[in-house]
Amino acid sequence: MASEYHRGDMDISEQVATFNLFNGMTKWGSLSLAALMVLLVLWFCTPAGFLGAFISAAVLTVLGVVFLREKPEAAH
Repeated sequence: MASEYHRGDMDISEQVATFNLFNGMTKWGSLSLAALMVLLVLWFCTPAGFLGAFISAAVLTVLGVVFLREKPEAAH
């Protein structure tokens, strides 16, 4: 039974796609939760008000998108 196994013969494209999807959902979901938390905390717990909270959340979102986006692969 163990002799039927050959390392590296299995197609793992679905596993790679699932891994990439999970990582992407985790990354972008974390950014959206962080922006929502900043918005709500600054809006309701500080004198910044809605406008200050919205601007802070928007800046966090823009910075997050810039730093978390997919980088092009390095050409070798």
